[in-house]
Amino acid sequence: MREDRPTWGSVLAFGRDPQAWIPGAYVQFLRIAGDDTTDAIQDQKQITGPLSDVLRRLDEIIELHIQVRTRVAGVQRERQQPDYPADALRQLVRNAIMHRSYEATNTPVRIHWYRNRVEIVSPGGLYGRMTPENFGSGDTDYRNPLVAEIMHNLGFSQRFGLGVRLAREALAQNGNPQAKFEFQSSLVAATVRGAS
Repeated sequence: MREDRPTWGSVLAFGRDPQAWIPGAYVQFLRIAGDDTTDAIQDQKQITGPLSDVLRRLDEIIELHIQVRTRVAGVQRERQQPDYPADALRQLVRNAIMHRSYEATNTPVRIHWYRNRVEIVSPGGLYGRMTPENFGSGDTDYRNPLVAEIMHNLGFSQRFGLGVRLAREALAQNGNPQAKFEFQSSLVAATVRGAS
C-alpha cells in the first residue's frame, strides 16, 4: 500500500479483477494457422485474473500447443522432439510479464504463435540499466520489483537474472535457432523459431 492505495503489484497478485484497475494487465494469446497475423486464427485466449492464475494458465496453454514429432526412421531408438521447448517459452513469457510496463499503456503482453514461429511482445522498452548489449547476460534491473518478488515467492521465477540464459540453453538443447530480440522504446519482443 502506498498512501492508502494498493500498489500495482498487490492488485496484480491479490485482486479479484486486476484488469478493472489496470486495463492492460492481461495476456493476449493467438494461435495463427499461417505466417502472418492476417491468416486464420486457430485459437485465441485473453488470460486475466490474479497473477498466479495467469501464470498457471499460460503454462497449460504452452504445453497444449507444443507439437511433438516422433522419429523412428534412421535412428536406433525412437526419438521424440518438441517443436519448441516448453521451458524456453515459459522463461520468455514470464520475463515479458515481470518486466513489462504497466504505466501509460493499455497494451497486453502478446503471444502470437504462428505456423513457423512464436512471438512474445512485452509493452515497454528495456528498463533502467538494461541495454541491448547486456540483455540476457545475468544483469538485472526491475521495473516492477514487487511483481518480481511475488513471482519468485509463487515459484515462477528465481530472481537471479537467468531467465533469458535458461531459455537460450533450452532452445540449443532442443535444436531450435536462438531467439531473436527486438528492442524499441515501447516494447521488447522475442521471436522463437521451431526446431528443424
